[in-house]
Amino acid sequence: MPAWDPNLYLKYANERARPAADLIAQIRLQTPMSIVDLGCGPGNSTEQLRARWPEAQITGVDNSPEMLAQAKATHPDWQWVLGDIEGWKPEPAVDLIFSNAAFHWVPGHATLFRSLIAAVSRGGALAAQMPNNFHSPAHTVMQEVALSGDPRWGQALAAAPGTFTVQRPAFYYDVLRKHAARIDIWETEYQHVMDGPKAIFDWIRSTGMRPYLDRLPDDEQRKLFEALCLEGIQEAYRPDDQGKVLFPYRRMFIVAYR
Repeated sequence: MPAWDPNLYLKYANERARPAADLIAQIRLQTPMSIVDLGCGPGNSTEQLRARWPEAQITGVDNSPEMLAQAKATHPDWQWVLGDIEGWKPEPAVDLIFSNAAFHWVPGHATLFRSLIAAVSRGGALAAQMPNNFHSPAHTVMQEVALSGDPRWGQALAAAPGTFTVQRPAFYYDVLRKHAARIDIWETEYQHVMDGPKAIFDWIRSTGMRPYLDRLPDDEQRKLFEALCLEGIQEAYRPDDQGKVLFPYRRMFIVAYR
């Protein structure tokens, strides 16, 4: 399985940081003393949590050794833990469980969200942001290439489009309403101005394309899949006379207080 590439992921660090900042700005906690950043990646969201609550004990959790190596290299004195979101259990409960763009990789959201809100201390919060752009042209292109019937990968990619899990806002409200004192749920569609369709391709290749690339057996097939996707993305996102293209990106935000 190809490793996560922190440098490619951080190529659009500013765009990826904005949803985390927007989520943090809406968390109505004054002085949480214990915070966990689930799916912390290379630590860019953890840095924002540290800036907002510098006195808190903050732990970053991620299942990618490559991402955690990057995080540790930048902040060697911070606490980083290698682990899966599904199996993570805090002892004792923590004041804030935070996750920026990670829960969509995890199935079973009813169980997941109930388990996490139960791990929040009284007066604390569960705060999550999830991409919700899986019906965008970029994802449609990947699905069409995967299901094109190309004999070189046959049925190997059939399950890839179902990797991501994001439900409607009403689903999360119903899951959390009996376990939380207050719930805020909203969606935002960012309009990223990108340097042409190749920039959109690079963005997708670092994250959303991974379920497809991970299922291909060798670099030759991965490169072929990438080339076909790039062709489709170039058709779907036509640049303007300055070479720029808008990349709409919808995201869901949830803050549930105990």
